[in-house]
Amino acid sequence: MKTIYALALAGLPLGVFGFHPAQAADAAAGRQKITTCQACHGLDGLSKNPEAPNLAGQIEPYLVKSLAEYRSGDRKHETMNIVAKELSDEDIADVAAYYAAIQIDVLPP
Repeated sequence: MKTIYALALAGLPLGVFGFHPAQAADAAAGRQKITTCQACHGLDGLSKNPEAPNLAGQIEPYLVKSLAEYRSGDRKHETMNIVAKELSDEDIADVAAYYAAIQIDVLPP
């Protein structure tokens, strides 16, 4: 499974390697699944907690990879390992699609 996410991050077409997601990620469904995430990562994906990163506008394959690693225990964080353990592949894809779809405006100083 790590290989799949590494390939996605590398920008390689996963179909070439025989991996075809069952369905496309659904950002609208992801929005319905982020209630737990909002406690640390903010209502809009912009964290007010200095210990939690912003998720809004983050790159989708990175979010998928990170959540999958938290779920498997390959990536360690006391809270995230517990939260991610309950997520299905579809949940991870949908949540990642939602946060990645949030538009961020950057205003240089």
